[in-house]
Amino acid sequence: MSKPNDATTKDLIEADPAGWVTYLGHPVAPGVVRLVDADVSTVTAAADKVIRVDEPAPWLLHLELQANWDGELDRRLLQYNALLARRHMLPVASVVVLLRPEANATALTGVLPSRPPVGAGWEFRYDVVRVWERPAAEFLAGPVGLLPLAPIAEVREAELPGIVAAMKARLDSPPDSALAERLWTATYVLMGLRFEDAVGDKLLSGVMQMEQSTTYQAILRRGAAEGALEEARSMLLRLGTKKFGPPTPALAAAIEATSDKARLEALADDLLTATSWDEVLVAS
Repeated sequence: MSKPNDATTKDLIEADPAGWVTYLGHPVAPGVVRLVDADVSTVTAAADKVIRVDEPAPWLLHLELQANWDGELDRRLLQYNALLARRHMLPVASVVVLLRPEANATALTGVLPSRPPVGAGWEFRYDVVRVWERPAAEFLAGPVGLLPLAPIAEVREAELPGIVAAMKARLDSPPDSALAERLWTATYVLMGLRFEDAVGDKLLSGVMQMEQSTTYQAILRRGAAEGALEEARSMLLRLGTKKFGPPTPALAAAIEATSDKARLEALADDLLTATSWDEVLVAS
């Protein structure tokens, strides 16, 4: 997923966490849910978003929204599930939301079996939502925070004007300008996964001025910063692998956890004189 899309999907969950829990089959009131720290960077990276449901028996909902294919996705879900369960000492339900067919994989069945040669076999279970297979009406009539998924559901381009009109009617009654801006911005960005930019420009120009949206501008700035970090990490790993071979899992995790672009660039400079991966990281 491109970085603006990544920022948008996380913001979409933040806009209505109770709506996501409700949509996935467990109706709750907004007052019993809250976002919790999704950072598991001491081992790998951060999960997309984690929602805590404060019922008599509290639990966590771990959401991963995916726009591109990832052959390791089911194993990442298992990893995040286990790490979050250990960190928060609560049961964790994992759900992957695939935003377009390009993210699909036949291996994403909702079950990841393990059949070790010693000991009993077991299965990790998770849920999969393929947005493009769901009817748009499901999102139009569901929790308000999931409205931006309607235009990328099972729809044809000719149906988009009616869908946008239905979204506008929902967001205008009662009006909430701050929430509406966030959701229209998310709608614009997510529509870019399925349709040409001109389609979104034409359909949404009447409901908001994208260039004046502070939320949209923040998403672009955040996406640009994350993109620069990812580029710096990729360059460091690529050059270092050519010189020293692949880093150990621990060193790779340390690089992935680094969020200082200047430090990543300094590490890349150290590759010129270092004789090993350890020397690069120790020298820094």
